[in-house]
Amino acid sequence: QVQLVESGGGLVQPGGSLRLSCAASRSTFSTMGWYRQAPGKQRELVATITSGGSTNYGDSVKGRFTISRDSAKNTVYLQMNSLEPDDTAVYYCHLRVPDIWGQGTQVTVSS
Repeated sequence: QVQLVESGGGLVQPGGSLRLSCAASRSTFSTMGWYRQAPGKQRELVATITSGGSTNYGDSVKGRFTISRDSAKNTVYLQMNSLEPDDTAVYYCHLRVPDIWGQGTQVTVSS
């Protein structure tokens, strides 16, 4: 069973940047992505990336966040710039096949 381990969350001021990492325990050719869930809200798409490098972003993060993938390291990254308080959430890494979720990492944007 593949395991996903996220890292890189934390507290940042509005306008700041963070980079999240998600390392898979073995190589995978499935689409990987990031989702987030804020208190009292449903989990929502942040970004996905296929094994070929095609990307898809949620409307609220387009132009600010960038997803990338290093297949040699079995790792997917999420570069988050121009962070806003509404970006505060637990961010989850996801592997589409076979439907695996990471444990989540907290991102808090606050002054």
